[in-house]
Amino acid sequence: MARGARVLSETGIYHVMLRGNNKNEIFLKYADYEKFINIVENAQEKSLFKVYAYCLMNNHVHILLKTNNEEIGDSIKRIAISYAQYHNRKYDKTGHLFQNRFKSEPVNDDTYLLTVVRYIHQNPLKAKLVTSIENYKWSSFSEYTNNKPLLIDRSFILDYFKDIDDFIRFNKEFNENECLEYYESKNWNDNE
Repeated sequence: MARGARVLSETGIYHVMLRGNNKNEIFLKYADYEKFINIVENAQEKSLFKVYAYCLMNNHVHILLKTNNEEIGDSIKRIAISYAQYHNRKYDKTGHLFQNRFKSEPVNDDTYLLTVVRYIHQNPLKAKLVTSIENYKWSSFSEYTNNKPLLIDRSFILDYFKDIDDFIRFNKEFNENECLEYYESKNWNDNE
């Protein structure tokens, strides 16, 4: 069955997810997380996309970004191929690291934009990896709160809030939002 065309964003903003093939881990050591971040930084220099939020989990990645001079697929392909090559060389593996093509959803309004930011930052909390989102090292939440951005365009999202405390409060609010969930079905990528 042919896969459907990717839904394009009116704003150029997308929530993207990459998941390990067969739900396998894609980050085996701390250095792997650092390498992925470095690869995204290098891709930003070429593609000029902006990252608004991210979270690196052991077997999947969430990125909220705004495209600039190239299609979303080209930017993510650059990241995924670079990381897969690094991973396969380092761990002497062959074959696919990521499951199928990446998932994405357009983010076309301010309300959903903020929902996705919070969803991404709460991912480790909902997975019960931490008891508080500020305790997770591999998400953009710390880049916002420590004012030391590596990947993110901090000011774009913070402009929606009165101050950093308002941002922190919002990101810690209990919610049951689901964004770009991987549905457990054999055809999870048929409808983009």
